[in-house]
Amino acid sequence: MEAYPFLNYITTISIIIATCLVSYKVMESPSEKMKLVFSPYYIKNRKEYARFLTSGLIHGDWFHLIFNMYVLYSFGKNVEIIYKAMFGMAGQLLFLALYIGGIICAHIPNYIRHKDNPGYASLGASGAVSGVLFSSILFDPWGGIGFVFIPGLWIPGFLIGILYLAYSSYMSKKNRGRIDHTAHLAGAIFGFLFTLALNPSIIFTFMECLMNGTEACYLKMLGI
Repeated sequence: MEAYPFLNYITTISIIIATCLVSYKVMESPSEKMKLVFSPYYIKNRKEYARFLTSGLIHGDWFHLIFNMYVLYSFGKNVEIIYKAMFGMAGQLLFLALYIGGIICAHIPNYIRHKDNPGYASLGASGAVSGVLFSSILFDPWGGIGFVFIPGLWIPGFLIGILYLAYSSYMSKKNRGRIDHTAHLAGAIFGFLFTLALNPSIIFTFMECLMNGTEACYLKMLGI
């Protein structure tokens, strides 16, 4: 296993590969993209329920795709490893449930809001990635993300979470731009609550890590 460390987070890698392949295909074919986007109107009137899920496999452009997959890789691998440590072989299935549940639940508010609006559509894995991000914050609030093009910049997860929720909430209320901020909020809340429901005692480790400022809280989750 040590010779192939990626096997410890193979589900995360598989999701990234599948999302990149499908996104690339639909970028080359707008007609195919329209068959997969999240359309509350089509879901309600044509019973195309698969759109709840397929919309999370496609992206509108390369920046959208690369950013989402980078964040997923940065946080998803640790979440998957911890899930496996906590729940054994079921951990990978639970991690997949976290991701898929994030895609679906992120769309529910806008389904309710736009089910009679034929002009509304959205796409992207941001809701699911938000769920993984906030699950990671629950495990390790001080674990963060760096940026290749800005050496030395490191943002802790809990700060990302605060800024993310504040910005998404503000933009959702303003209803500006083409980004589905409501889905970001719903996905983030789902990811946090889903992981907490699996093991409620995690909240105590979360609070301890947050107060002590440790940068390796997930090691406590692994019993190291």
